[in-house]
Amino acid sequence: MSIHVALNHVTHYRYDRPIVLSPQVVRLRPAPHARTPVHAYSLKVAPAKHFVNWQQDPQSNWLARYVFPEKTRELRIEVDLVAEMSVINPFDFFLEPHAEQFPFKYSDAQLRELESYLRKDPLTPLFKAYLDEIPRTPKPTNDFLVELNRQLARDVRYLIRMEPGVQTPEQTLALASGSCRDSGWLLAQLLRHLGIASRFVSGYLIQLKADQRSLDGPSGTEVDFTDLHAWCEAYLPGAGWVGLDPTSGLLAAEGHIPLACTPEPSSASPITGLTEKCEVEFSHAMRIERVREAPRVTKPYTDLQWAEIERLGHRIDADLVTHDVRLTMGGEPTFVSLDDRDGPEWNTEAMGPNKRRLGLSLFRKLKNRYAPKGLMHLGQGKWYPGEQLPRWSLSCFWRKDGEPVWQDPALLADETVNYGATPAQAATFLKALAEKLGLDPKHVFPAYEDTWYYLWRERRLPANVDPFDARLDDPLERARLRKVFKQGLDKAVGHALPIKKNSIRWESGSWFLRAERCYLMPGDSPMGLRLPLDSIPWAAAGDRPYAGPPDPTQRFAALPSYRKLQTADVRKQLSTGDRRAAPFESASWLARTAMCAEPRNGVLYIFMPPVDSLEDYLELTAAIEATAAELGFPLVLEGYEPPKDPRLQHFRITPDPGVLEVNVHPAASWSELVSNTEFVYEQARESRLTTEKFMLDGRHTGTGGGNHFVLGGPTASDSPLLRRPDVLASLIAYWHNHPSLSFLFSGMFVGPTSQAPRIDEARNDSVYEMEIAFRELERQSKLN
Repeated sequence: MSIHVALNHVTHYRYDRPIVLSPQVVRLRPAPHARTPVHAYSLKVAPAKHFVNWQQDPQSNWLARYVFPEKTRELRIEVDLVAEMSVINPFDFFLEPHAEQFPFKYSDAQLRELESYLRKDPLTPLFKAYLDEIPRTPKPTNDFLVELNRQLARDVRYLIRMEPGVQTPEQTLALASGSCRDSGWLLAQLLRHLGIASRFVSGYLIQLKADQRSLDGPSGTEVDFTDLHAWCEAYLPGAGWVGLDPTSGLLAAEGHIPLACTPEPSSASPITGLTEKCEVEFSHAMRIERVREAPRVTKPYTDLQWAEIERLGHRIDADLVTHDVRLTMGGEPTFVSLDDRDGPEWNTEAMGPNKRRLGLSLFRKLKNRYAPKGLMHLGQGKWYPGEQLPRWSLSCFWRKDGEPVWQDPALLADETVNYGATPAQAATFLKALAEKLGLDPKHVFPAYEDTWYYLWRERRLPANVDPFDARLDDPLERARLRKVFKQGLDKAVGHALPIKKNSIRWESGSWFLRAERCYLMPGDSPMGLRLPLDSIPWAAAGDRPYAGPPDPTQRFAALPSYRKLQTADVRKQLSTGDRRAAPFESASWLARTAMCAEPRNGVLYIFMPPVDSLEDYLELTAAIEATAAELGFPLVLEGYEPPKDPRLQHFRITPDPGVLEVNVHPAASWSELVSNTEFVYEQARESRLTTEKFMLDGRHTGTGGGNHFVLGGPTASDSPLLRRPDVLASLIAYWHNHPSLSFLFSGMFVGPTSQAPRIDEARNDSVYEMEIAFRELERQSKLN
């Protein structure tokens, strides 16, 4: 993922009369040790009548010695080169063991070879005082050099100085300013006095405009830029010559192209030579141009390419409309931390200390854009083999008709804030909610950790450990025991309200548990997932509640308005909630699902029970918000999500190994897709998330991600896709040629676009017909 740039450098001397030129030595060819690949180079000199001799000086720098046999009125030197600006890791080296800590010593053989690079100028007052302030305490050599280089960049102000020559270190410190050559020579002398061999470097500096502006510092040049520059190189055993640029305080990388590296600045001048005495008009010009740009994470397309893609997208949109092909596309971009790319959670681990925090930051930005009146649901997601707990899932749901799901965002709590929520407040909340739903508050009951289990677990601990600091192999078990014993086994974890909805009203009732208390199943999940459901009076299989997904092919009525949900006519529950089941009687009337209120870290969490219909879920949500507003309790909703329903839209943020995955809601047009994609990536970056990763050798790579297509038509029997097998065959061929695009064949649906579900969410003959047809074409395409 590199950028090829063409550099043009012209130096032009015009004389007032024909003069004699002495031999001119030109040092404008990249040095042999330059790490930036140079794919083309040319050096043109006028007058054309000359002799040139290429040679290398004692330091192996390239020199071109020009001899001019005749008088001339000008001397023009033009350099053209093409450089590959691929990422270079300046720390891509391993030091010799004896040089890993500063101060270190060179071997006798190295001292003889580096003698000219260790020659020190005499100490002067300011220079000696500055040198004495540099700490000599042992520390890693790399850290020492980085800090010294950065300190010099802070202490010496950079300026453009047109006077010839190089300031002495004493002059630079007295002025506290200097050009790049002055700072470079000062650093070289400091290193030599500290026992580190150094040399002065003259070269080209190439700076390209960044694809993205920096979030927390200078963004660099606003235009592509190049100029002659000077810096310093230090010799480190095991690494060789390492470039240090005291102007910026950074190490030299791909933008630094050395031309001449010498013990003294005078022998690194780009051009040296004599002329007769005359009047001279001097001009100097440098320019840079990008000649090739490979796709990269921060800029996968050039402006011209993206404009072509935009036009193509709109043209395909028009074709799809013409042929009545319904196509929606969602995405699953993935992101890593901008500040901790090397952390396990951003490389191999699915969970980690910062993923949820950064995910919530991005979640709020997306919610403010797509669903300011939507529902924030912080629940649990997928549970993978080998992981003790399901992963969390940050989901936002909103109604497609534009009506609010949750009116007041201030009532949605921030997990990072301690609101002082207590079990007593949890009980108060559920009792107030019960009143709003026409239920008897007496059915709210507390739940406790299983006293007998944890006493048994404590008895099994070694005799020489403390339950608060148990030396267990499993870190999750250690944390679990510490939390339980710190909380106290006699303290309520939270409260529960049994609740269910029949066709008319909400119902509740007692659970008649065998124990005198409700003891939760041991674990770390929310209490709503740890309720002792097996202890509820028995019911026959046919009498147990089951919430299945709705038939997506049905016609869905319009949802009740938010105002109507808030002012719903609540009917009082009948008295069956206190009826006990007789022996072996099926207790079909009991509410076997429950809403829970649990304080955790000072935040009140409300566990949503499963319900059959979206209307019931929205009614329950409206009652919860009204209760929160009445009591002034901000809360977090978790537990079961709303039933899958085509009248509802959502996006989701979940953790995956090494990344955060954002499941973007489907877009029905090209313009919407572009808008969603650009917005998500920009908001992720502002949340300090990025799609960039760097390999060990410094190579630039991305985090990956996928896309989902959902295809649809008017009816199963008259689908343009079924009548156009060439369309499907083309899609199959495209998919085989582009495996990074995951076409979800199981996501195909024949029906109105607004009702297009995935096949694993709804089973019907029409979908199966389409899938069978598609897979048959896929089989044929493989055979062919």
